[in-house]
Amino acid sequence: MTQWVENPSGGRERGPRGIARAWVEVLVRPGRFFRNGVAPGDQAPGLTFAIVVAFAFVGGRLLVAPETLSGYGRIAAATGSTYLTAVVVLGAVCFLVAPLVLHLAAALGTVALVALVDDRAGVSETVQVIAYAAAPGVFVAVPLPAVQVVAAAYGALLLAVGFAVVHGASPPRAALAATVPALFVFGFAFGGIGAFEAVTGLEVTADRGGR
Repeated sequence: MTQWVENPSGGRERGPRGIARAWVEVLVRPGRFFRNGVAPGDQAPGLTFAIVVAFAFVGGRLLVAPETLSGYGRIAAATGSTYLTAVVVLGAVCFLVAPLVLHLAAALGTVALVALVDDRAGVSETVQVIAYAAAPGVFVAVPLPAVQVVAAAYGALLLAVGFAVVHGASPPRAALAATVPALFVFGFAFGGIGAFEAVTGLEVTADRGGR
């Protein structure tokens, strides 16, 4: 988790500039990014990237529509302070929820890859792919269901591309392996399913958990 390879294959800058560069590259040139930006055993940059995306998502939502965040009302009632509520929500999501979601999704993806791909990369690479595929999650901060659906769908597509490139899977197998972790990350964690229901009027789930 904490290992950071000094010179990973393809080279990645450290710090804010490196994170910004990775965000842009994975959005506009995902194939090239996944070929050059994912290195064995190099999970720390990916985890940092996922935390920054979570911070941007939650921070943006706190600014424009805090009431749409699950649990915000209960925390606000308990703390009695808007600022303290924001700190608690940001801290919980960035440092507890985001790493947990990332590694649970990686476990789901690993199980699928084991079943579908014989000669694949390691678990560390799967963690990184999922972390970087979360890049469109920044746009989920926009409180418009249509924007959230597009962002979630693009994140799922990036995940499939990453699995194909990093694990050497055929596109159909990569898409199949990415299905469950994509639903978990982009459908539930980023609220893509709820946004889809809001846009289409279709009920994908019986209970949307108060969203």
